[in-house]
Amino acid sequence: MIKRIKRFIVALRSSEQRLTDSLKTRKRSAFERFPIIFTLLGSFGLVAIFYGFEKLIDSSEFLSSSPWLLLVMGILLLVFTGSLYDRLS
Repeated sequence: MIKRIKRFIVALRSSEQRLTDSLKTRKRSAFERFPIIFTLLGSFGLVAIFYGFEKLIDSSEFLSSSPWLLLVMGILLLVFTGSLYDRLS
């Protein structure tokens, strides 16, 4: 009985590994087959995020009227996240 269970577990792990390998090759091949499409979609997403942030800042009267304050806030935020990253790693 125990031998059957062990054989079943080995067979299950083997089939899991084959399925995982099969999915990895399909995933890689999609990026390799259509690199231009993925590059364009990624670029569009990045530009859309930047444009959204720009419009969000422009809609705020406080931030759009004082660009120097916005610059200082951005630098302080980068310094804070950088020091937080150093402390966590």
